[in-house]
Amino acid sequence: QAQLVESGGGLVQAGGSLRLSCEASVRTFSDMGWFRQAPGKEREFVAAISWTGSKTYYADFVQGRFTISKTKKTLYLQMSSLEPEDTAVYYCNSRSMGYSWGQGTQVTVSS
Repeated sequence: QAQLVESGGGLVQAGGSLRLSCEASVRTFSDMGWFRQAPGKEREFVAAISWTGSKTYYADFVQGRFTISKTKKTLYLQMSSLEPEDTAVYYCNSRSMGYSWGQGTQVTVSS
């Protein structure tokens, strides 16, 4: 089973940008996705990409601000026009959430 390690989070002002990365220990042949969990809230879907990279899917709240992409072993989430509501721990996983969850990467957006 792939081990997933997220990175790239940090503290950014509203309107700023961040690029998150997710390194997999082995190449995955699954649709992959980003999820996030804000304090006191359920983990929610953010974006996904087909294993071929040909199709992408986004949660409604993304509204064109984020872009998901991938290489053979790395998943990315380019985030721009960040809002305080985007503050959360971001995780990657298969779209079906079939892998073990990693530690996630904290994204904090200040107003």
